Amino acid sequence: MSLTKTIADNIYYVGVNDRQKELFENYLPLPQGVSYNSYLIVDEKVALIDTVDISFAGQFLNKLEEILNRRDVDYLIVDHMEPDHAGSIGLLKNRYPNLQIVGNKKTFDFLRGYFAIDTQLVEVTEGSHLALGKHELAFYMAPMVHWPEVMVTYEITNRMLFSADAFGTFGALNGSFLDADLDLSTFWDEMRRYYACIVGKYGQPTQNALKKLGALPIQRICSTHGPVWSNQIDKVVKLYEQWSRYEAEKGVVVVYGSMYGNTQLMAERVACGIVDGGVKNVVVHNVSKTDASFILSDIFKYQGLVIGSPTYMGELYPLIDSLLTKIRERGIKNRIYGCFGSHSWATGAVKKLTAFGETMNWEVAGVPVDNKYGFSAESNAQCYEMGKMMGESVSKSGRN
Repeated sequence: MSLTKTIADNIYYVGVNDRQKELFENYLPLPQGVSYNSYLIVDEKVALIDTVDISFAGQFLNKLEEILNRRDVDYLIVDHMEPDHAGSIGLLKNRYPNLQIVGNKKTFDFLRGYFAIDTQLVEVTEGSHLALGKHELAFYMAPMVHWPEVMVTYEITNRMLFSADAFGTFGALNGSFLDADLDLSTFWDEMRRYYACIVGKYGQPTQNALKKLGALPIQRICSTHGPVWSNQIDKVVKLYEQWSRYEAEKGVVVVYGSMYGNTQLMAERVACGIVDGGVKNVVVHNVSKTDASFILSDIFKYQGLVIGSPTYMGELYPLIDSLLTKIRERGIKNRIYGCFGSHSWATGAVKKLTAFGETMNWEVAGVPVDNKYGFSAESNAQCYEMGKMMGESVSKSGRN
């Protein structure tokens, strides 16, 4: 009847797929949809871990009833209060008026603010336990991964980590929620894009959480988005280790804005130089055609970054300026950087791009190229040389 299946002994997946929403958080494209994952433990006491977006509350409540057959939910564990996971709390409370809500002190601040709920609360702190019968839960705080109230729930009996948004991905679940049952080929890129856009700013808090949870024996990771990880736990943890340290693969992202084609020609020539410098993994993005979320994902993937912009009213091209803000917000570290640009009567873009690299404290490869008027033979040679130096720098880098 639905994607309601057993994960372990009396532990059920009760999440939903969203194949309707076009933009996550109203700005990130969802070409393959997204899932909102919730989990139900049925024991002497019944515990529900997180809810779903309110748009899917009806489907969600039906799933619960399908399993519980009019039995009450005793506890709602709230690992994360963002509305895509907490949106159905009010309706759930109406359905199960004796429900007790389990969270930390910061959780309850959000709970009061969103739902005016201030009673039947069970506060937990670092290392608190909650016995359900055969199943026992332990709670660990994970602040700023990626909201201040975030915590994770560890089910001791089956060694399952309910990880809130950590280890999540974009992408709806096609027929199953278990990684072993799914074609994961699209999920790896969507997992990185999700990390880059949602969690990427919080590298150190993520490192803190990974260190804290590293000693736990884990057989399942149950995130609030994407597959339940069992076969691929080592891989997903390793990816989070790399991304939270801003480590990257050998490769280069070339991203440019162009009004009339001259800056695009510069980007193409830079890319040729990069390949001749010894790097085959080169991705070229036109900022006017590719959504910034996909560009950010590639910037998290590769260690080289070259940015090009025309001068626009004495400033950066607006979409490039917006991209720089997103990069700066995420505090991306340890990149090898180059830049180029073009102008007609007054320069400006290259100076600003150069200053941006300095503020990020990145290693610089080659000399910035500032082309005046149409794409010239001189700029052609300079772009190629800068690209080649970028390729050589990335090739010689000791990074993985």
